[in-house]
Amino acid sequence: MLIIMRSGPTEAQCVRVEEAVQAMGYSPVRVPGADGRMAICVTGNRGAVDDSLLSRLPGVLRCIRVTRPYKLVSREVHPEDTVVEIAGVPVGGEEPVVFAGPGSVETEARTLAVARAAASAGARVFRARLWSESLRPYEFGGVGEEGLHTLARVREETGLPVVTEIVDPRSAGQVAEIVDGVQIAARHMENEALLEVAAGLDCPVIVQRGPWATIREWLMAAESLLARRKRDVILCERGVRTGLERRTLLDLHSVAVVRQTSHLPVVVDPSRAVADRGRIRPLSRAALAAGAAGLMIEVHNRPDTAYTDPGQTVDIPTLEGIFRDLEVASAYERLDA
Repeated sequence: MLIIMRSGPTEAQCVRVEEAVQAMGYSPVRVPGADGRMAICVTGNRGAVDDSLLSRLPGVLRCIRVTRPYKLVSREVHPEDTVVEIAGVPVGGEEPVVFAGPGSVETEARTLAVARAAASAGARVFRARLWSESLRPYEFGGVGEEGLHTLARVREETGLPVVTEIVDPRSAGQVAEIVDGVQIAARHMENEALLEVAAGLDCPVIVQRGPWATIREWLMAAESLLARRKRDVILCERGVRTGLERRTLLDLHSVAVVRQTSHLPVVVDPSRAVADRGRIRPLSRAALAAGAAGLMIEVHNRPDTAYTDPGQTVDIPTLEGIFRDLEVASAYERLDA
């Protein structure tokens, strides 16, 4: 249920409503709106909420029943688009944002070379993992926390905000102290312990869709963050599995569905969905046409030597081509949610 407050409610009125919701055994979450408006969302209920008392409290305009299981991420609760800033770079605004970088942090010299080239091509955010997704014991598993120094150097030398994945609640805080945004790795999307820690981090959180997750499950993972009063959340579509193959199908249908049902920005990572770098640019075009708020591209100045997933890592000229496509896409008529 969403409790809509009258224009300019007092703090005492809001607190009174929150206390009434808590007395009913539920959890209230404030949802600030445009022009100083305020709503209070009732969470934790498994069925309909009796609004006979709530609707009569001072300052309450009306009560609206929310039909979706995910409330705080829903447009029923928050009709306007949410724009999330990563160190000043707006995601979900007028222009799509390109996140670019190698699949994993490499040596400092190699990583800086890629970052400089990506920045020159037009990338707005640098992305690289500290831990690899590989489950094979003899493949490169990532540099781990030692790569945080390299990410700090990237930001210092290029001016690009940096984003990396978190996979363990114990190290998440240390990672967030260095980077400008964190990603919940796809395979950890439903890790409640990690989500709880992520909700308390002082930086935006990007929730990757798990390879087996439905759109509803993906949105519920984001709901777990918003229910803990985390507001700067971004969704990332990176492909779903359709069989026993490790590689995935890029589900661009989800972009349209999420834009219709949720106010959170959604970006697309075509690199994680395919094993062929030749498919990255056409899929990026399709993602932009579908209304994605941004792209995540694995790029390298020498892609065949990339430490992880060289087959899906594009070169700098391909990244430059994606930016030319982005200029064309900017002329598309804006899609209404």
